[in-house]
Amino acid sequence: MKARISRNVFILGLVSFFNDIASEMIYPLVPIFLTAVLKAPVSILGLIEGIAESTSSSLRVFSGWLSDKLRKRKIFVVLGYSFSALAKLFLSLAFIWPIVLLARFLDRFGKGLRTSPRDALIAESSEENLRGRAFGFHRSLDTLGAVIGPLLAIFLLKFLSENFRLIFFLSFFPAFLGLIFLIFLVKEKGEFYPQKIKFDLHTFDASFKIFIVVNLIFALGNSSDAFLILRAKNLGFSLNLVIFLYVVFNLAYALFSTPMGIVSDRIGSKRVIVFGYILFSLIYFSFGIIKEKNFLWFLFPLYGIYMALTEGVSKAYISHLVPQERLGTAFGIYQTLLGIFTFFASFIAGLLWNYISVSAPFLFGSSTAIISAILFISLGR
Repeated sequence: MKARISRNVFILGLVSFFNDIASEMIYPLVPIFLTAVLKAPVSILGLIEGIAESTSSSLRVFSGWLSDKLRKRKIFVVLGYSFSALAKLFLSLAFIWPIVLLARFLDRFGKGLRTSPRDALIAESSEENLRGRAFGFHRSLDTLGAVIGPLLAIFLLKFLSENFRLIFFLSFFPAFLGLIFLIFLVKEKGEFYPQKIKFDLHTFDASFKIFIVVNLIFALGNSSDAFLILRAKNLGFSLNLVIFLYVVFNLAYALFSTPMGIVSDRIGSKRVIVFGYILFSLIYFSFGIIKEKNFLWFLFPLYGIYMALTEGVSKAYISHLVPQERLGTAFGIYQTLLGIFTFFASFIAGLLWNYISVSAPFLFGSSTAIISAILFISLGR
């Protein structure tokens, strides 16, 4: 394994590990902080998450294209992680929900700036037939941070008497440590391409366009994970147990990401992604119909397995459809369009939760996932 994972991929994994410790210290707390401490309605949560995620994704096409044009990846990655670290400090100053919106905006602005160039750098730093493994390895380290972060949050909630703002402030420090690793240890891998890089969707392969359309349909029902946290709270879990559920989800995600990446290298990414869509549909359907809260101990790790089946594997799939000199642009188009639909997904989920039932967002997501799986089987390469 170590011989096949490049230095850049390993260090980028460490950077994501520390950044995710910081992010996941606070992510499961934000929905509860908003609704219980700041007394904001659930529809505001949906609005904030929708704006945050759409901000992130709308930047990815620009940062990806510009990194292709300049043949520079690292500067975008450094700036992106810097904005996300700064957002932790703003969140610690939140006494009204618009400040939470500002903090989430800054955090997702940073994510949008860095993600496409970082993914292109991972692809460029890996052998073509091992990209599933490389992306899976990166997701494993990233998600391992997402296991440690919530555990730290549980400890700090008790030790600091549920002082949310102080926990938000402390989350800045692991994010800063990851930034130091990035600045001093990651190297550029891009090569010079004499042709002009143009932003033109028509020049991409038809298989790439089909995959985009399938993912947009899927994204329309894939609302923010904050709604899974609220569902657990709705079924009667305490704050600490909600965070433990989130830890179990991330642990499954971390454990399965690298193996699923290896499997996708061997049997093809498409089969793995289709299985992920079907699993997501079953999980969301179950979230919609269950009455017994203990079923969540089964559903949350299954949700982690779904993430392992699709997140890194989808990026590896795209990297095989697009030439290297256009990887940044391709990742940017994919993630930007996904983010626009994620805004609508989260906003729709908040409205469905408030005005129809708590089950409605999950049943809607289950339906769009099945439609996506059928389309991908029928049309995808």
